[in-house]
Formats: sequence, structure tokens, C-alpha cells
Amino acid sequence: MADEHLRLENQLCFSVYATAREITKLYRPLLEELNVTYPQYLVLLVLWEEDRLTVKELGHRLYLDSGTLTPMLKRMEQADYLQRIRSKEDERVVVVTLTEKGRAARKQANDIPHLLLDHIDVDPDELSQMKGTLMKVLQSVHVKNGDTKA
Repeated sequence: MADEHLRLENQLCFSVYATAREITKLYRPLLEELNVTYPQYLVLLVLWEEDRLTVKELGHRLYLDSGTLTPMLKRMEQADYLQRIRSKEDERVVVVTLTEKGRAARKQANDIPHLLLDHIDVDPDELSQMKGTLMKVLQSVHVKNGDTKA
């Protein structure tokens, strides 16, 4: 083929997309006990690091806009993992904080990262290096897409 750069297996976007989908499939059974989806798990991870974030701060950390994040946060609030509170100083600002159930889920989730790695037959040092490279790519692409806060 003359246009090797147009082959599917030569596309960075495809390898990242397909890998992300396959890893997300591995998470599904691990997250069933918590009864959360993978994106909801990501929200919990951020809040376990730093509780009481605004929706805007949470979106920035997860690379999600409020239109995507808000419906997910509403479902998580209905499931009693978190609560959303309007700021008294500025009602346009919504602060997200964990509930007792949300904090307790951290203990249940403690083994998830290790269990996931048990399913990936790649050297841990290679995975660490790859993660660092992917974070650099993510930040670079994010800036190129118009967000200068990366």
C-alpha cells in the first residue's frame, strides 16, 4: 500500500481508542460491587484525592465539560455517593462533596488498581513509562484543542 500512514494499525488514535475500550471492559466486573460505571469511578477517584471540588474543577481534572459531567453527577447524587451544593457566595458555582457512602466506597475500591494490573501482561515499568508518555500526549493535545490550563 502506497499510503502506509493511512493504515488502521498505524493510527495513534486507533490504538489509544481500542486500548481504552478494552481496559474499560476489564474494569466493568471490578466496578460492579460498587455499582458505578467507569466514568463514575473516575469522579470518585478525584474526590477521594480532594473532596469538595466545584463542578468546574472536577471537569478540568477529568477533561470533561459540565454538559457531560452534570448528568453523571446527578445520577451519583441519586445513588448517594455525593452531594452537589450551590455556593452561597455565587449560586452559579456548584460544589461537589462525597457522602458517607462515597467515602466508604474508597475502602471497597482499594484493590481495583491491583486487580486490573493482574489482567495486563506487560511489565509494570513499561506501563508506568507508557502512562507518563500518554499524559504528555493528553496535555499537549488538550492545549492544541484550545485549553491553555493543561
